[in-house]
Amino acid sequence: MKSKRATAGFLAIVGAAGLMMAPLTATGQSLEEQSRQRQKQKNTWRNLAYGSGAAAIYGLLKKDNTITFAGAAGALYSLHRYEQDRKSQSKIDRARASAFGRRSYTRNGVRYVRKTVKKNGKTYYQFVRA
Repeated sequence: MKSKRATAGFLAIVGAAGLMMAPLTATGQSLEEQSRQRQKQKNTWRNLAYGSGAAAIYGLLKKDNTITFAGAAGALYSLHRYEQDRKSQSKIDRARASAFGRRSYTRNGVRYVRKTVKKNGKTYYQFVRA
């Protein structure tokens, strides 16, 4: 009985630590940085889902309903958050594509035009003052 409690406690601590370590997106980031950060969060949630799923399978093998339920609930929640982050990353990527899809824009009375830059064999866009 003590080993079951220890295992359940260990899984709870690992899950809580994973949630605390999941970084939050800062507000001053560019769209590219936000997309990269969202990808990291997606990977974290995916890995937590794998771990929780493994805990659920362990609980099934040991016929321990508590571990099975905790693992299944953790996996389902992690998959839900993964899906939210996936949709959010798609939204960020669409906003970035929309911003660089324009040929020019005006901000604070200053006109900026899109310029194509080739660097290391890759094509990039940047906006410069007109």
